[in-house]
Amino acid sequence: MPITEDIQAYNAAQSAGDKRICDALATTIDRHLPGAECKIWHRHPVWFLDGNPIVGYSKLKDCIRLLFWSGQSFDEPGLAPEGSFKAAEARFAAEDQIAAKDLQRWLEKSTEIQWDYKNIMKRKGRLERLK
Repeated sequence: MPITEDIQAYNAAQSAGDKRICDALATTIDRHLPGAECKIWHRHPVWFLDGNPIVGYSKLKDCIRLLFWSGQSFDEPGLAPEGSFKAAEARFAAEDQIAAKDLQRWLEKSTEIQWDYKNIMKRKGRLERLK
């Protein structure tokens, strides 16, 4: 699925360095998750598989944060736990910090390992493993 105009506008609104990071992430994510829906969700670019959030990124004060909703289950170096559920993150202050092989591996795992965030409200905050 092509990168949406909303995501392109989000990337364009960043500083030059952050825009390069965002563009690199969006292009790579889109290439490795061809069936995913991408959109701005809670003001940030996010990719979904069957309505379940998989990966997204956002601007923090001094970097771009890449977030995998099920990333703690990937058991991958380079991803740090984030929040109280199963999410994990990587942070980039420059485009050359993005390791293409790592990002590709993480994206592959994101399709294989998923927790059901889509139905977390129905389950009153309890996550169930999908894949």
